[in-house]
Amino acid sequence: MRTPLCDQLGIEHPIAGFTPSEHVAAAISRAGGLGVLGCVRFNDAAELDKVLDWMDAHTDGRPYGIDVVMPAKIPAEGAAIDLNKLIPAGHREFVDQTLARLGVPPLPEDGIASDGVLGWLHSVARAQVEVALAHPARLIANALGSPPADIIEAAHDRGMLVAALAGKAAHAQSHVAAGVDIVVAQGYEAGGHTGEIASMVLVPEVIDAVGPDVPVLAAGGIGSGRQIAAALALGAAGVWMGSAWLITTEYAELSPLPGLRTALLAATSSDTVRSRIYSGKPARLLKNSWTDAWVQPGAPEPLPMPLQNLLVAEAHQRLMRAGNPDVIPMPVGQIVGRMNEVQPVAAVMAALAAELDATVARLTSLG
Repeated sequence: MRTPLCDQLGIEHPIAGFTPSEHVAAAISRAGGLGVLGCVRFNDAAELDKVLDWMDAHTDGRPYGIDVVMPAKIPAEGAAIDLNKLIPAGHREFVDQTLARLGVPPLPEDGIASDGVLGWLHSVARAQVEVALAHPARLIANALGSPPADIIEAAHDRGMLVAALAGKAAHAQSHVAAGVDIVVAQGYEAGGHTGEIASMVLVPEVIDAVGPDVPVLAAGGIGSGRQIAAALALGAAGVWMGSAWLITTEYAELSPLPGLRTALLAATSSDTVRSRIYSGKPARLLKNSWTDAWVQPGAPEPLPMPLQNLLVAEAHQRLMRAGNPDVIPMPVGQIVGRMNEVQPVAAVMAALAAELDATVARLTSLG
């Protein structure tokens, strides 16, 4: 099925796939969707430049996008050590004690404690955008509000579209007023940063708020062709999917870590929790011993972004490497309950498209 969004983005299926893996993003684009590379893991703009060179060479000329995190409200930025001074000692003690209680080993000698954490800073995200503007990316998306006006203008000057995620209709209206081209209406069910309104309610509210001329992508709780059809029935121009790609064959190229796939495959739709412990802003994660520790009596309140990122950066790496599925600090949506089979991205895309077409045909037959 094609929608006007397909022509706007130059894709075959109305599916945008967000992922931190360039291997997954490129595979989504090659399979007819829009692979969107999450850039928060890149501390170094030069590293991102190399990865986008790889994307340019492995997408077969098909369009792709990038996703950055540019928080609207941040503490004064400087060197990472300056921000570290803002983290209370009690928070550090809690993290250390929790890791010890959970039996989490230290990082190996080649581990970098701050790996990926600087990508949450506004200044680093801005550098990431500047790199992306030198590549043929079709879309630049911001996960935390409208990008600054100069970035929107620079993207438009290069023929790129700009998207922003919204958890409320008012947020969507603000994005459009700022010059954003595509709104991603991300419901409560979604993984990562998400608001408090469920997709079934949010998507039509956003569509009505921004009007018929602004494409809206539905996000949150989408992992099958039937759910894509439901999003289109609500008026969405397409969908934005993230969690479903975490158990694809290609994702292992980025995260060949023991315990991660086991945890995802074993989880049900009830095994997630929305919490500020991951980044300082509400985000949906796998529910486990690590998340439980933060709600026990005496646990500190999470710090604001990006201080929480700095606080837990090394802890997250230790937890991911520990090999214990019960401590994996992984953002994932409630759709995780349907993620029961490891497949290549191309197979996932084919199944989504086939089920979407079959669902639309069944509904059409009802007369």
